[in-house]
Amino acid sequence: MTDHPIGSREFFVDLDEYRFDKLRYLPEIVQFDGFTDNQILEVGCGVGTDLVRFAKGGAYVTGVDLAERSIELAALNTEINGVNDRVALKMADGEALPFSDDSFDLVYCHGVIQYTAHPAKMLAECRRVLKPGGQAIFMVYNRISWLNFLSKLMRVELEHGDAPVLRKFSIGEYRRLLGLFREVRIVPERFPVPSRLHKGWKGIVFNKLFVGVFNRLPRSLVRSFGWHLMAFCRK
Repeated sequence: MTDHPIGSREFFVDLDEYRFDKLRYLPEIVQFDGFTDNQILEVGCGVGTDLVRFAKGGAYVTGVDLAERSIELAALNTEINGVNDRVALKMADGEALPFSDDSFDLVYCHGVIQYTAHPAKMLAECRRVLKPGGQAIFMVYNRISWLNFLSKLMRVELEHGDAPVLRKFSIGEYRRLLGLFREVRIVPERFPVPSRLHKGWKGIVFNKLFVGVFNRLPRSLVRSFGWHLMAFCRK
């Protein structure tokens, strides 16, 4: 993803560019600049790529992560981008959040729930700290998706396939898991874009053939097979 020194400005620029090239849909449906003066919690903030975008949009953001190194890098990222006055960072477990009930206007958790041992417990914690009427945005992997099928067909491991826990959900399973929220809207997203990571003949077939052919199909026919299941929920 980058050849620049870890923690440098160029390092974070490359990670941001890589992420939003792969996830082109994300700024369109999340609208990072649409939460001015809101109190946001990001569970599993990593190095702060999305967190910085929320803060640049005018939100006050609290980021938590299990990994000390991620919190250290997220702090550097917020400082380099000049938003550290809008950001608080803390090592914490998403299954036991160290915050009072009804604390946040938005809880954001993108690509984290599928890696936790107890997803229902994490979702309950996210709901607990959310203000009444507040919004939660979650993303999990779609088990019935183009990428899950292709990885099995081509025998190419998914990213983070060696994680201690990796769950994938059908849309129905995901909706049931989110049943504790008053309103739930699920949007399948993440359709094929050229890969920078996969090389050799499989990478050539994917980039030169599969991406183009798939994206010519009417989106209405393949929408439910998106790799990411984005959920927009209300408490």
